[in-house]
Amino acid sequence: MNRKTGKLKVKEKRFCEIYAAGGDVLRAAAGAGFACPETVGAELLSRDEINKEIRELYEKRLQNARQKAYAGYERIAFGSVNDAVRLLFESDAFGETSGEYDLFNVAEIRRPKEGALEIKFFDRLKALEKLEQYGREDERGTGDFYQALIGGIGKLDHHTGEETV
Repeated sequence: MNRKTGKLKVKEKRFCEIYAAGGDVLRAAAGAGFACPETVGAELLSRDEINKEIRELYEKRLQNARQKAYAGYERIAFGSVNDAVRLLFESDAFGETSGEYDLFNVAEIRRPKEGALEIKFFDRLKALEKLEQYGREDERGTGDFYQALIGGIGKLDHHTGEETV
């Protein structure tokens, strides 16, 4: 295996991607196509450039997840309930046309024995509170989850002998 620092090979990059997604060394090494994943995975994690790539991928995944969560809370807080109301009036055709409705704000749909349709929405106020919380985290810096993730990466680096930047 090439121990030189620098640009990662395709298999090494794939290892980093799989490892960042699941945290399983053996699975990442096997998924990247290495012949002996039991030993290669540990060897790869001992390399600085591999750990750097994994750290960057973690940060990108975290940022992407935060953006998706923020967008989801925005849809809940400010989204329309028109399709859910329309569904109440057209409830006989629900099974056939349910894909035509935007029901992102809907937490639960039930049809009790009486035959009526009950729709429970996600709490808009809680969604607004979460949006406010995201805003506060952006003002003061990174959030608690992000700090915990970075701390975990630091421990991984400590375990493999790499210094955290």
